Amino acid sequence: MRLIDRRVLASVVCLALGSMLFITGSAFAQSDSAAGTWKLNTAKSRYSPGPAPKSNVITIVAVENGLKITGQGTDADGKPTSLSYTVTYDGKDKPVTGSPDYDATSGKRIDANTTELTRKKEGKTIQTAVRKISADGKTMTVTSRGKTASGKPLNNVAVFEKQ
Repeated sequence: MRLIDRRVLASVVCLALGSMLFITGSAFAQSDSAAGTWKLNTAKSRYSPGPAPKSNVITIVAVENGLKITGQGTDADGKPTSLSYTVTYDGKDKPVTGSPDYDATSGKRIDANTTELTRKKEGKTIQTAVRKISADGKTMTVTSRGKTASGKPLNNVAVFEKQ
């Protein structure tokens, strides 16, 4: 085989391998069981302290090593709410916008359907949240424990249904 043929062959092989890795990585990112749009079921949810929000819709998009989460809703007083953050599973804090209780979060994957978030306010851990996706992929339960921004004990169980 000529030298130039070997270089062309090596380039083609590298390009093919790179493409396979990119496609495999993208497919894995899209396979997260939490990815999708979720609507809060207020009848099945418990908020302590209350009152519970009137509505909440969360959109979750898989990204490399984590998730991009955006939420839109209406609080108990009828005021609009909005939340946005990207969580990665590398233990590093990522900024959160829209929450009065916390300004950063970091995540840990427990298994394919379960993650744990650590929520922080000004660098101090204030809440933990465990997110579980049901085996059938239709229900997401987020159990949050800790304190509110005003220091009240918080113990919420929010149940969401996939749309």
